[in-house]
Amino acid sequence: MAKPDIHPTWYPDAKVFCDGKEIMTVGSTKPQLSVDVWSGNHPFYTGTQKIIDTEGRVERFMRKYGMADTAATPSTDAAKADADKTDADKA
Repeated sequence: MAKPDIHPTWYPDAKVFCDGKEIMTVGSTKPQLSVDVWSGNHPFYTGTQKIIDTEGRVERFMRKYGMADTAATPSTDAAKADADKTDADKA
């Protein structure tokens, strides 16, 4: 059994607000909660996530681990042309 007078007041129907709109009700020690991000507006959950590519890091990662379209990268096109030249020299 919980000791009396040592626990904060429990609000079983605390309202959660995001951008001034009531989102949901939860149990909390505060009557109102204000949040900036929740699953209804987070880019990961809404499918609007954008990757900001600084200095080609994402492209380099994709090439390194074979996830990128190899025809789209200019460096691989040059490598293919060099390989074709060496194959022609061998024949």
